[in-house]
Amino acid sequence: MRSTADRIRQALSFEFIGIVIVTPLFAWVFDHHIGDMGALVVLGATAATMWNYIFNLVFDHVLNWRRGDVRKTMLLRIVHAVLFETTLLVLLLPLFAWWLGVPLIAALVMEISFAAFYMGYAFVFTWGYDTLFPPQRTARTA
Repeated sequence: MRSTADRIRQALSFEFIGIVIVTPLFAWVFDHHIGDMGALVVLGATAATMWNYIFNLVFDHVLNWRRGDVRKTMLLRIVHAVLFETTLLVLLLPLFAWWLGVPLIAALVMEISFAAFYMGYAFVFTWGYDTLFPPQRTARTA
């Protein structure tokens, strides 16, 4: 299992790198002012950071409970990324629509685009993070 400090480092580095990449890219793609998009991305990243911590903690506890190990197979990495992005999409959809003043369907298209980007990004980032900072093995719990 990861320590609290390690989980915080993982969540903050994930969001910081994501903000640097996604803000200018999506401001250009969706033709919104970079300031508006930047503020939305920071708000979303703040919510995502909190959710990232909670989601990963629960996911690791479930893995440890079910398998006695928190290391992820390729299939588990895919499931992890899809579940995280799907739940985050549901949480952030109203914020996107309200902040950008767009209908829910337009916000949904944006959110799906963000989710697709972040799903791939989460997969690559988490794999890289686990390679650089491998989780410690834990004994199977009853």
